[in-house]
Amino acid sequence: MKAEVLIRLSAFLGVLGLMASWEALAPLRRLTMSKARRWAVNLSVVVLDTALVRLLFAGGAVGAAVVAADQGWGVLNHLSWPIWLEGVLAVIVLDFLLYLQHVMFHAVPTFWRFHMMHHADLDCDVSTGARFHPGEVVLSMLIKLAAVVLLGASPVAVVSFEILLNVTSLFNHSNVRMPAAVDRFLRWCVVTPNMHRIHHSSDPRETNRNFGFNLPWWDRLLGTYLAEPAQGHEGMTIGLQQFRDPTRLTLTHILLLPFVGQTGPYPMGQGK
Repeated sequence: MKAEVLIRLSAFLGVLGLMASWEALAPLRRLTMSKARRWAVNLSVVVLDTALVRLLFAGGAVGAAVVAADQGWGVLNHLSWPIWLEGVLAVIVLDFLLYLQHVMFHAVPTFWRFHMMHHADLDCDVSTGARFHPGEVVLSMLIKLAAVVLLGASPVAVVSFEILLNVTSLFNHSNVRMPAAVDRFLRWCVVTPNMHRIHHSSDPRETNRNFGFNLPWWDRLLGTYLAEPAQGHEGMTIGLQQFRDPTRLTLTHILLLPFVGQTGPYPMGQGK
């Protein structure tokens, strides 16, 4: 477990530093808020989330995978396929379930209330990729634990998936300028910043598109893919229509959003 924590922390800090440097050297959009202020809030959320997960789920998803393997639980623990194939399949299935979970957080108003904190950021940069409400983190962990046990994913596959999730979330939320040809190529194998940024548009028709985090295939296959925002990446408005006051996006205010904030026109199917 200690090795897993060290590996995940090293990957997180390494990619955070890399993408922050890229943002400083070649940003795509001009920020609307103080970067220092936003980062203080967003990284405080990371600390809260990490502490809560360690308190409530000491072993985490990897611990669930160890127990499932010992008890012979889950589909993959009853197969005799090559370890590498089972590992790749587990990562792909878990990524698909993450896509479905993300759609659910946009479709169910109660879940959307917790997910709003992620979208209420008035800018989208690498720190946004780690800004999730503690309530959403707990719900996500419960879903992940159930998925790991039912699937029978190996501990190595779960660690690999967790690292990929953290790394790609930081990458695809980054405010970086990338050559169009490179972006078009990468979109066939990974969610790029330009692809995911559309999901953070204040326009509900764009917010409810491009749900993928790691793999871009699910959006294309299930009809939720959108290639470009209507106003362009530099002209689009980031955030939510009902939360535009920067003074009310402090740590305390965003933690209270699920309980006192308005859902706006964003839950899927309810329209404007």
